Amino acid sequence: MVPSPDNLAAARRRMVEEQLRGRGIRDGRLLAAFYDVPREAFVPPERQHEAYEDHPLPIGEGQTVSQPYIVAMTLEALALKGPERVLDVGAGSGYQTALLARLAREVYAIERIEALSVRAGDILARLGVTNVRWRTGDGTLGWPEAAPFEAICCGAAGPDVPRAWLDQLAEGGRLVAPVGGREVQELVLLTRRGDRFDRRKLCDCRFVPLIGQHGWPE
Repeated sequence: MVPSPDNLAAARRRMVEEQLRGRGIRDGRLLAAFYDVPREAFVPPERQHEAYEDHPLPIGEGQTVSQPYIVAMTLEALALKGPERVLDVGAGSGYQTALLARLAREVYAIERIEALSVRAGDILARLGVTNVRWRTGDGTLGWPEAAPFEAICCGAAGPDVPRAWLDQLAEGGRLVAPVGGREVQELVLLTRRGDRFDRRKLCDCRFVPLIGQHGWPE
C-alpha cells in the first residue's frame, strides 16, 4: 500500500530530525533541502513505505539510492554556499542530484545506465528542477568541457579517485567519494590546494562499484 502524502511528509520530518540533525548534521540549507525533496519520488512505488528509513533502497538495474545520512554527510562535506558548479557522478535515482540542485547554482549529473538516466531526468523535470544538466556515459571521465567544478561527488565506489576528477576540480574545490575494495570502502574528502590534494577520511561505507575506464571493469 502506497503511504498517504501526509504520512510521507511526517516520515520525512522524522528522518531529518532523527537521522540527520540527531547525528550531527548542522548545515541549515542542507537540512532544508532534505525537508523539501521527496525521497519517495525516487524509489519504486512498492518501496515508498521505506523511503525515509535508515538504509539504502534498490532502484533497479542492480543499483541503490544511498542511506539518507550518508547522502547528508557527503553534501555537508562539500560545504556548498550557493554559487558553485557541481559534478555529480553515478547520479542513479537522481535523489542526491535533486538535493544538490537546491544547494548549488549548476549541477552536471552523469549516470552510465541509460534506463536510470532517463528515469531520473524525468523525475527531476516533474519536480520542476531546471539547473541540472544530465549525461549518460562513463562518469570516471568526468565532464571536461564543463570544468572546473567547485565540488565533485560520487555515488559509487572505485579503487581510488580518478585522475580526471582531480584535474577537473577547481582550486580550493572539494571532492567527496567512496574508495577502496568492491565490498567495503572509505568515504573520503579531498580539498585542492594547487597541485596538492588534502585528504581526510569521513567514515567507513559500502557503495555499489564505480564502473568505467578509471574505475572497476564491468
